Amino acid sequence: MPETILFIDKDEHLLNSLEDILADKHFVYRRASGIEEALDCLRSNSISVIAIDSRMADSGTEGLISQIRAISPGSLRVLMTTGTDIARAIDAINRDDFFRYIIKPLDISELMQTLEDAVRRFKLVLSLKNKDNAAILSTIQSMESKDPYSRGHAESVVRYALMIAEALDFSEEAKEDLQYGCWLHDLGKIDIPNKILNKKQLLIKEEYEVIKNHPVWGASITKQANISGPVHNIVLYHHERYDGNGYPSGISGNDIPLAARIATIADVYSALTSDRAYRKKYDNEKAVDIMYLMRGNVFDPELLDIFLNKCLVLSRPFLKH
Repeated sequence: MPETILFIDKDEHLLNSLEDILADKHFVYRRASGIEEALDCLRSNSISVIAIDSRMADSGTEGLISQIRAISPGSLRVLMTTGTDIARAIDAINRDDFFRYIIKPLDISELMQTLEDAVRRFKLVLSLKNKDNAAILSTIQSMESKDPYSRGHAESVVRYALMIAEALDFSEEAKEDLQYGCWLHDLGKIDIPNKILNKKQLLIKEEYEVIKNHPVWGASITKQANISGPVHNIVLYHHERYDGNGYPSGISGNDIPLAARIATIADVYSALTSDRAYRKKYDNEKAVDIMYLMRGNVFDPELLDIFLNKCLVLSRPFLKH
């Protein structure tokens, strides 16, 4: 079944143009030029994605967003804004009011990419709720395909995390949760605009804050899908640090759930031993040396020792300093 997209904008000419543009796409197009008309449309239709003009949102953002959430909580919201108001758009994304923003005048290719990403996110929540692993894997692979340097990252994080789980004699149920959580750990990156995720220049402060929100956004997806426990914890806490200087919550030590502490080690080792746009991959020994420098500040020291001494096969034995 094609997904339904609702555009809310006072510009009738734009709405007419969008109707023509989307006529041959795999979407059902709905339009509204006023807030009450939009709310009526939401009450009578199943809407996957809602694109809202920023000027209409400004006429009562909190009230409008809260009503949309109440009527259609699963719908993804996209903000259509001007190039002079990007900071406010980013702030709206950080508040989780919107999934993504697009700049007016609309670039058709960017618009289509945004709609496709939003529909993918919408379907992902449904897949998680239905435990459709084939669809979930397809989404993860699609996300990774946007960045050739992250291709296969989720699978390698799973592999290293399960090494630690084996050394700790985890139950089969606990290993299954760990595998699922590591598989989904970067889930929230689906919410990061491509213009930020793939930016070659240094990120501005607001853009970096968007990047740092991906654990929260990923956790909001697992929460929407009614996934709790270790899987949710890995998605939410895999960027926390043992010394409390991580994000998003700044928790430390054993307050960080065990599964998330394991995932952090696996995540960093996978990143260090993979090529990146800004560097070539490190060999195992160099990666181990780098990780040992983070023992006790980024990583749980006991878990790191288990990983380095019991899980990895190195050309030289690793000795604690």
